[in-house]
Amino acid sequence: MERAGQLLREGADLLDVGGESTRPGAAPVSAEEEIRRVVPVIQQLAARVQAPISIDTQKPDVARAALLAGASIVNDIAANRTDDAMARVVAEFRAGYIVMHMKGTPQTMQQSPAYADVVREVDDFFAARLARLEQSGVRREQVVLDPGIGFGKTLEHNLQLLSALPHFARHERPVLLGVSRKSFLGKITGTESVMERLPGALACAALAVREGVQLLRVHDVRETVQAVRVAEAIQAGSRGVSGSSPLIR
Repeated sequence: MERAGQLLREGADLLDVGGESTRPGAAPVSAEEEIRRVVPVIQQLAARVQAPISIDTQKPDVARAALLAGASIVNDIAANRTDDAMARVVAEFRAGYIVMHMKGTPQTMQQSPAYADVVREVDDFFAARLARLEQSGVRREQVVLDPGIGFGKTLEHNLQLLSALPHFARHERPVLLGVSRKSFLGKITGTESVMERLPGALACAALAVREGVQLLRVHDVRETVQAVRVAEAIQAGSRGVSGSSPLIR
């Protein structure tokens, strides 16, 4: 709760709550344990803050429990699943749904990921997923698209996706970008410490604004808000109009 208050004071527009690590190689957590971790937090947040709350989970049972507790968005790294259980939960609650692209699972995703054309494959995934979600009762206006930077991608794949962000606008859905503190930034800059990756993440955030990204998932809210505000002011100045700010999660 203290951390949530800090994030909101620093300028966060949404709060993302997760009870299971999804870093490469992370051990899975049972649905029961994940619910034990997140539901009390979401209940307290829903009673005390106005900001929307998203539940970061791969499990339909956890998503249902979190939505009942007061969350309104499901942030799903496993949108590549073959069954429709999560889609049915999202449709039932009419929740927001963040569809992220991932090759494999957190345990396998960084084991030599390969693509013929990573941008095309991610784009095709979005198109297919949007169509399938509609068949399950999830309206397009509920959906946000996340290219899944670092989830089953090499450094080169990540850079190709970042340079092609405007391409995903053809789906006419908001795009979310999560690059905060990720390892590819360290590979570019030669920094080993997670805490030294902030400047690289801010560069990505500023470029994302220019490329039309609508949501940013970050750890360092105050610094990212400043970077975004400056980037959008420059962009608005070049156009002679006022721009709308990306949401910070």
